[in-house]
Amino acid sequence: MHTKIPGFIIALLVLVSCKNEKKKEETEIWRTKKAAVENAVHNQLLDVEKEQGWELLFDGKTMEGWHLYNDPNADSVWEVVDGELHSNANDESLTAGDLVTDKSYTNYELMLEWKISGNGNSGVFINVQEMPEVPTAWQSGPEYQILGADHMDYDIPEKRPGCLYVFLPQQNKVEVKQGEWNKTRIKQVEGKIEFYLNGVLTAQEDLSSSEWKEKIAETHFSKYPEFGKTTQGKIALQYWYFETWFRNIKIREL
Repeated sequence: MHTKIPGFIIALLVLVSCKNEKKKEETEIWRTKKAAVENAVHNQLLDVEKEQGWELLFDGKTMEGWHLYNDPNADSVWEVVDGELHSNANDESLTAGDLVTDKSYTNYELMLEWKISGNGNSGVFINVQEMPEVPTAWQSGPEYQILGADHMDYDIPEKRPGCLYVFLPQQNKVEVKQGEWNKTRIKQVEGKIEFYLNGVLTAQEDLSSSEWKEKIAETHFSKYPEFGKTTQGKIALQYWYFETWFRNIKIREL
């Protein structure tokens, strides 16, 4: 014996089934990495980060806390676009130069995210001494190297991303995610520095040691009397002809 199911009940069952399938698809999509990235909130601190002493160095809206090295009133290549700090390499009417913090730091942990054009070259300078007699930030501040994967220096050991530029090859090999966001972490305590790229330790050095002074003497940086001289100073982002983007820049003093 067969029981006939009314048509409206069949339609109702189909409708419920479709809704359940749609809900399942939406749930699965939400759990994907793509959705997580698209829905991430940037340039903001979590409550736990505030408790740990982190401070934003970039609010995602303004250039507050930063200025062009030795030229604070310039109409510079640096701009804020869609919540990102961007170096505009396309407008030659703008003043080119490195972007430097208003404040100096000694013992701290710095974190930021960056991406760069394939042949781009940039970096993060630490312990920068901003003085009229020092024309550029790199003449005083050691550099955390930032480099695009298509740059001609990419495979030179002492010039790879995450290196202490010129002085040390990557301590542990790591590649950049070209076209994607990369994560930088810099820690300095009493002159001892640690560099990380995408969670991997890439460099360690004691900038207060006699060995560090000897290393400087063996490079072209020896021509610059202020280079690597102190373990305190400003932080600078390098501009070097090609586009670079930064976001989620935060620091905590230790």
